[in-house]
Amino acid sequence: MLNKPRGRPRGRPDTKARIAAAARELFLRHGYRGTTVRAVAAAAGVDQALISYHFGSKQGLFGQSLELLCVEPAALDAALRGDRAGLADRLLDAVTALWDATDPAEHRVAALDDATMRVLRDYLDCDLRVRVAEFLGGPDATQRATAAVGVIGGVIFTRYLQPVRSIAALPASQVRLLFGPALHAALFPRLRAPR
Repeated sequence: MLNKPRGRPRGRPDTKARIAAAARELFLRHGYRGTTVRAVAAAAGVDQALISYHFGSKQGLFGQSLELLCVEPAALDAALRGDRAGLADRLLDAVTALWDATDPAEHRVAALDDATMRVLRDYLDCDLRVRVAEFLGGPDATQRATAAVGVIGGVIFTRYLQPVRSIAALPASQVRLLFGPALHAALFPRLRAPR
């Protein structure tokens, strides 16, 4: 039996970089929803399993290929664990932790690039909204998740992409204090009495 050399095969370009380049092109051309892991694997000339190995998920591939460090699958996974009552705070904490850790220059680049913004909107609508709806469950889960994404998107837009000075200057704890009630109301609206 021959010993196989470890590491990257000689003479081949970096597989992870090749996958990321193919994914970036497809995400920008077709959006988040219109890009499949299978299509990325075919464009990069790799097995789909390598995408899971290098990026973990479609969400991880999306964030890394577009260099959007603010889209981190583990943070959303963590926010969607735990009790329902704390969901609003966990989501806002995840948003502020990720976006605050990203260089503001990246926010400006994302805000000025129409293709990146389209893909980010697609991600919020297709992945985040769907995952929150699954967590909530029930017949009106999609409506509540849509309202929640509206609040979260508003925070992202006014704090990071097109900053409103008073909102951008808030410490993360104040973001949770000020926007938490609105997000909680979107996630868990009280039943209104008929008029």
